[in-house]
Amino acid sequence: MEKKNIDWGNIGFGYIQTDKRYVSFFKDGAWDEGVLTEDANVVLNECAGVLQYAQTIFEGLKAYTTEDGHIVAFRPDLNAERMESSAKRLEMPVFPKERFVDAVTKVVEANAAYVPPYGSGATLYIRPYMFGFNPVIGVKPADVYQFRILCTPVGPYFKGGVKPLTIRVSDFDRAAPHGTGNIKAGLNYAMSLHAIVTAHAEGYDENMYLDPGTRTKVEETGGANFLFVTRDGRVVTPRSDSILPSITRRSLVHVAKEYLGLEVEEREVFLEEVKDFAECGLCGTAAVISPVGKIVDHGKEICLPSGMTQMGPVTKKLYDTLTGIQMGRIEAPEGWIHVIQ
Repeated sequence: MEKKNIDWGNIGFGYIQTDKRYVSFFKDGAWDEGVLTEDANVVLNECAGVLQYAQTIFEGLKAYTTEDGHIVAFRPDLNAERMESSAKRLEMPVFPKERFVDAVTKVVEANAAYVPPYGSGATLYIRPYMFGFNPVIGVKPADVYQFRILCTPVGPYFKGGVKPLTIRVSDFDRAAPHGTGNIKAGLNYAMSLHAIVTAHAEGYDENMYLDPGTRTKVEETGGANFLFVTRDGRVVTPRSDSILPSITRRSLVHVAKEYLGLEVEEREVFLEEVKDFAECGLCGTAAVISPVGKIVDHGKEICLPSGMTQMGPVTKKLYDTLTGIQMGRIEAPEGWIHVIQ
């Protein structure tokens, strides 16, 4: 298939409308068959549940062109499972796992001309989402829901590519104790907007959020999990009930153990111990791993030994191995790569 005339090497991480998207309605206790449509607009009643009470959840995954020319998606079954958890937490109907993966496949197939070529540095970002559709004035779940999937070609999440970031310890909480921090709900991201805008205004790339209970333990950023490397080469990732279970982080943990033979600790990470780590990265679908060079805690600078010019050596090995798996250069564990074309 002939690709769209897009400057693949210079697109940013933004929305470019593609030809088709998937739409399915839940009504009277069941999902309809779902369709692909060219209409990119959503028409809602002014009292729709999503507008009144923020009843909306979403996912994010990518499709790639591999080295041998196939179009693939990375572990969409895990996105389906995570969306199921999100739906149950917000009293929304579950979109079945098999249908989720099938819908992702259909959307990518229909927009194959927008999947960036291998080696371009760009990917096709896929955004499944669901929201309360019918009018709701009392505080209660909606009765009708719409599930949609859009996709858009994107470049690197952080401008300038893979270079170490400077982040700050935030005074804001990302999630409440026993709240919704462990699901991918739109309301979580709305809460982070003021914190990220003020961080950028002060010259920082991102926020480090601490646990909402004691504010002594590292949780995550607005859109990524943390990954640390100790001075003796162990990989450490924070564990908390209010952290979103990142599919990228889980994949990196497997890569660290099974491909690189590294020791991995998934545990509580205290802010006080961050100064003793050798490397730090932010991991998520959008950027895979973005290295962190400096963390500023209310004026006190924590400068990682890995520096401000490039990824640390262990982080780089993790990044190269996982992206190698995604792009077909390295053999993937069974079930990780979903071939679309």
